Amino acid sequence: MTSTPATPRAAVILAAGKGERMKSPTPKVLHRVGHRAMLDHAIDAAQALGCERVVVVVGAHSPAVRAHVAARLGEGAIAVQDPPLGTGHAVLAAREALGGFAGDVLVTYADVPLLTAPVVAALFDLRAVGADLAVLGFHAADPGAYGRLVVEGADTLVRIVEAKDASPQEKAIAACNSGVLVADAALLFDLLGRVGNANAKAEYYLTDVVALAAAAGRSARVAFAAEADVAGVNSQAELAAVEAAFQDRRRAALMAGGVTMTAPGTVHLAWDTRVGGGATVEPFVVFGPGVTVESGAVIRAFSHLEGAVVKPGAVIGPYARLRPGADIGPGAHIGNFVEVKKVRVGAGAKANHLSYLGDGSVGAGANIGAGTIFCNFDGFDKFETHIGEGAFIGSNSALVAPVTIGRGAYTGSGSVITRPVAPDALAVERGPQVEKPGWAAAFRERKRRAKGLA
Repeated sequence: MTSTPATPRAAVILAAGKGERMKSPTPKVLHRVGHRAMLDHAIDAAQALGCERVVVVVGAHSPAVRAHVAARLGEGAIAVQDPPLGTGHAVLAAREALGGFAGDVLVTYADVPLLTAPVVAALFDLRAVGADLAVLGFHAADPGAYGRLVVEGADTLVRIVEAKDASPQEKAIAACNSGVLVADAALLFDLLGRVGNANAKAEYYLTDVVALAAAAGRSARVAFAAEADVAGVNSQAELAAVEAAFQDRRRAALMAGGVTMTAPGTVHLAWDTRVGGGATVEPFVVFGPGVTVESGAVIRAFSHLEGAVVKPGAVIGPYARLRPGADIGPGAHIGNFVEVKKVRVGAGAKANHLSYLGDGSVGAGANIGAGTIFCNFDGFDKFETHIGEGAFIGSNSALVAPVTIGRGAYTGSGSVITRPVAPDALAVERGPQVEKPGWAAAFRERKRRAKGLA
């Protein structure tokens, strides 16, 4: 899909809508599906199709969207539609940014995050066999306000009629317009220059290019996608529905690849979650971005992973948290209520209970006792703790970074370790235990008398 196509390709992604129905300070297209902005899903698909240039049309009302595009693609990928006068007008706004481009242009949308490169590829296939315009359609269960596709024969597209302008007979058509199309750049912008706004909304419709192409003796053909592939997001409810569909797809793909999930509907995945065949994911696990779980690993219930690598045979959880930079070695165990951040844990090492490991490393075969804390932050800077292979950290140890525990060394339970510990040594840092006979009974008696309870 990413190989260089025979005809150069570019993409225009429309992202200028205000998204008022979202009722959110976050611009609609920056809302996330699978922990990734919807706009980025659209850019991903365009790049996977081999589009050498990608232009995003933004609105003047949304500097956040503009900044997002600039950070990913550069300022040259931005076109501004101001004021908004319809979809045709929006695509025309990209003409200058595509100056000098000769080839096929894909027009797509930043609020259709389930649309993937393989689905859109059918439009480029139609172009390759002679269609001047290729439009992506779908058959809607409830056509409602969708534009209708007037088709002759198997796939010859005569025109597209917006719902508000459709006759009763046209409204009965189930074939609907997704808005996604592919055309030669010169033809597309020529047709858009002839689009008028004599319609119910007084806007310049992108869809009018089909009838204009037919009038000019040009051919238009349609390829059909599943309705779910082209689902748009205009409200929080629609965002949730698309998220659910995304999660179902990702879970199905992982299970098809050999991942065991005992309750897949409870597992939440990110757009880039990688889990190898032969791994097991128990119920109620959440994957944030940047997680790789290799074959044979087990992620136990109620764990949360983000920016982490889990090697073969490792066991995580239940109730574990892996934060960015956690690298868990083969056969290692990270147990209940253990948090790991930016620490490389060696093969076979264990931290089974109630610990925080932040910044540093744990050597192969080391054992981290319950209640251990890597004290890595002094209020201004972070420091590292390094534990040697086979070391044994006693329960309730506080390791004050920067500190190194040597290979095979022990720390006594309840110690606060502030200096390096030599290999195979025992480090104990405790005050001497003092016992005062009868103190507790005398204390209780004083308190009862003071409260008038004697």
